[in-house]
Amino acid sequence: MQQLFSAINQIFDFVIPVSDFFWDFPTNFAWYAQIPILGNFSLAIILLVGSGIYFTVRTGFIQVTHFKKGIQILARKKSQEAGLSPLTAFMLSSAMRVGPGNILGVTGAVTVGGPGALFWMWLSAFFGMATAYSEAVLSQIFKEKKEDELVGGLPFYGRKLLGNTAAAGIFLSVMYIIYAMCCLPAQGYNVVSSLGQMVQIATGTEMAADAVFYYITAVILIAATAYMAFGGIKKVTKVTDKMVPVMAVLYVVTVLVLIVLNADRIPYFFGAVFGGAFKPEAIFGGAFGTALAQGIKRGLMSNEAGQGTITMAAGAANSEHPCEQGVVQSIGVFLDTIIICTLTGFVVVMAHLWSSEGSEAFMKLGKLPMFLASAQELTPGTAMNAVIAFSITVCFCLFAFTCLIGMISFSEIAANRITRKQKFINAIRILGIFITAFGIFCSIAGVDLGNLWAISDLGNILIVFANIPLLYLGAGYVFKATGHYKKQDGSAFDSGVIGTECSYWDERGKKS
Repeated sequence: MQQLFSAINQIFDFVIPVSDFFWDFPTNFAWYAQIPILGNFSLAIILLVGSGIYFTVRTGFIQVTHFKKGIQILARKKSQEAGLSPLTAFMLSSAMRVGPGNILGVTGAVTVGGPGALFWMWLSAFFGMATAYSEAVLSQIFKEKKEDELVGGLPFYGRKLLGNTAAAGIFLSVMYIIYAMCCLPAQGYNVVSSLGQMVQIATGTEMAADAVFYYITAVILIAATAYMAFGGIKKVTKVTDKMVPVMAVLYVVTVLVLIVLNADRIPYFFGAVFGGAFKPEAIFGGAFGTALAQGIKRGLMSNEAGQGTITMAAGAANSEHPCEQGVVQSIGVFLDTIIICTLTGFVVVMAHLWSSEGSEAFMKLGKLPMFLASAQELTPGTAMNAVIAFSITVCFCLFAFTCLIGMISFSEIAANRITRKQKFINAIRILGIFITAFGIFCSIAGVDLGNLWAISDLGNILIVFANIPLLYLGAGYVFKATGHYKKQDGSAFDSGVIGTECSYWDERGKKS
């Protein structure tokens, strides 16, 4: 078994340099890297932040002016004839956004790029809220009805914007499915390993990687994943509706306790973050580029704004107007990065183990142990160590599990753009379950398939390069829809508003 996993790692060894090349391009060319300040910005960063700024300005800072409106939409109760309620769609998207990256990504970003990475994460998230708004609006405009469900997202608006060719929709669907399947093993691995960590914290004893507990847990987890996958989107949302609020509140409360216990370190936190981002030696030296790249890269990995991978949830919502789900999805980026990721940053930066005398040993830890060590540093010599560690590990487990089932659900929605035959949809579900099981047994075998994270990184950047151009192709429709939404003159949204066919909204208008 060990030889099999080693062989898989070797096969995918090529992924790391390829992923790094796309993320760093063209900063990996000396002539570009030598340009002051600009040489720190890769094409990926320019696309993501630049697009966020563009959509922020063109929509009139929609993420600020309509933030309160988004909260009101989430609080609205309404019976659904088809599709998901805006709140349920928000919970489903948050199940994907609020994943292990909120702990692993932020911990890694601060460890590699210093506290200044957090500032760039905030900045990219603020502008990313407008990008998330735009891709959600496109998902709503070009969504389709499938029996009592609504399906939409990247493969659907991509097909419409690329001449309504079946090949475009199929290509984007396959691209997302491959991306999701590459991410699933890591999520299965995270769930099982965190469950084992919880048992070890509770009992105070080490447990072998191949203990019977792990096999029992693996069977239960695979069965639960299969049950939800074959139950369809609505069964998955029943779980995410309950899990997302629980895990978010538990995590926020846990970290707030740590912050209150270490209130005297708060000034240090803000000084380290802003100092790391704006010191002259950081801006004109390599530290700036590292902090900026880590902040934006890990911010994307967490909130996925501009990536198009959350858009399937937006397209599944039954909204009164396409822009409603846009403002709702922008709040999702705020929750993920400005709140959850910032709290993670508080723990890592305030503990400042990454810069202490024992930093070399700290750097050798895995990212979750890094974070747990930071949390322990903030509760030294108290009985709360185990309680805090257990609570954080529970959150990490829930983050990974909701992300796992979200990826399988979104793969199912994407598969509908290829064909709606039930046999094919079931095949995608089975593939997702099988690959999840593979990741679980990697954990039991005690093997860390590090290249799986590199594959995820590569999938992220390739989908960004595919999605961002589509947002510009559809920008005119987004702006026209936004203008109509802001007027609030009581007129129904239909094809006439944006000047191109949107069959779902035309059909809806006829019925009303």
